[in-house]
Amino acid sequence: MEGYGEIQAQAGERLVLALERGGVDILHRCGGVARCTTCRVSFQAGEPDAMTAAEYDKLQEKGLLGTARLSCQLECAPDMELTPLQTARSSGLEPGKTPAEQIEPEPVWTTRPGASTEG
Repeated sequence: MEGYGEIQAQAGERLVLALERGGVDILHRCGGVARCTTCRVSFQAGEPDAMTAAEYDKLQEKGLLGTARLSCQLECAPDMELTPLQTARSSGLEPGKTPAEQIEPEPVWTTRPGASTEG
């Protein structure tokens, strides 16, 4: 985790919650329901191919598709290397309501643009 060191997470754990638990003051102003894009991250390695339809729609709406991901819509996986793009410290904003343990809204899965379809 750029600027924060390594964070240990459980496979399938919601990324936004793992980041918070690991000491990252990641924003989630909408409470982790893919409405605000304040929990966005960028990947250097290990970006998941799976994407929720809610994440796809919100990133497309905001012109961020292909440049950022929403940590509230991602599950942790091995070997992720990423950078939080908005934090309470960098923005001066309060993080927002704590997100639920499971991804909200109920995920409808798709594949992110540019994902490898091999193998």
